[in-house]
Amino acid sequence: MERKAGTATGHRGGPRHAGSAPVSARLDRVRLFGAKRWVRVQAYLLTAPAALFLVLFLFYPLLNNFYLSLQDVGIANFRVGERPFVGLANYARLVGDPVFHSSVGLTLLFVSVSLLGQFTIGFALAMFFNRAFPGFRVLRALMLLGWLLPLVVTASIFRWMLEGDLGVVNHGLRAIGLTELAKHWLTDPTTAIWGVILANIWIGIPFNMLLLLAGLQGIPRSLLEASIVDGANGWQRFWHVIWPLMKPVSLTVLILGVVYTFKVFDLILIMTGGGPVNATTILTMFVYRTTFEFFRFGEGAAAAVLVMLIPLLFTIGYVRATRHEEAL
Repeated sequence: MERKAGTATGHRGGPRHAGSAPVSARLDRVRLFGAKRWVRVQAYLLTAPAALFLVLFLFYPLLNNFYLSLQDVGIANFRVGERPFVGLANYARLVGDPVFHSSVGLTLLFVSVSLLGQFTIGFALAMFFNRAFPGFRVLRALMLLGWLLPLVVTASIFRWMLEGDLGVVNHGLRAIGLTELAKHWLTDPTTAIWGVILANIWIGIPFNMLLLLAGLQGIPRSLLEASIVDGANGWQRFWHVIWPLMKPVSLTVLILGVVYTFKVFDLILIMTGGGPVNATTILTMFVYRTTFEFFRFGEGAAAAVLVMLIPLLFTIGYVRATRHEEAL
């Protein structure tokens, strides 16, 4: 009887213990779900200030500018508050504006030549400073001065250097007997854009050099040593070893260069003000002059939208190119 009682008691205790297991599992799942939800709430709370900042200072101004580009807003009706909706009429005016066409061509020339000069010279200097020699750290630090100087200082220096009467460039030409080549570089419509491009190249060389130098230092030395053992000369090492490994870094540098160069405004404003005769009026200067000199706010907003779209297209292309490389 005792055995039976003990056995019965054991059977009664067994189901109770087994039945409590699902309850405990359910409680664990509830606790886990609550913890995950709290982590998610914390993530939303931490990102809320950044999201609010983007909405207030990025997305709202962009949307407001796009809406302004669809309205006829000038100096007369701006103060009154009357803004007739004209749809794409401002964009149509831009398409038919010869100054806008000229600014697009000047922008393409300015960006392409600046990028070519900055990237080529920056890559050459990165290759030069990628090896140790006496005083290379000091020279590399001095190369950064062009990037560290305030842009207003750099623009003022180049404006003085290219000045017609007292500029150091014309003084040097006269000193070596090339007086006929001396001219007013920034007031001549045929040379003004090239003076601005020269200044922009000088500003961008240190930035390109730093990023490309970091990429070069990431190349394993064993690969270069193996290519030397295989009998590759300097050009073969560059073309078959260095350049393929530098393509991702080079693509990043070029895309950043496109974005930064498209935004250049203060350099041209200080050096030439967009002149002479719109010879240096690139898209950013066109937006500024249309909006704040001629007070055509609707057309200026439309031009600003187009200026924003061009770097955006390059950025989208960069993202797709990087995804394609990662997939490979």
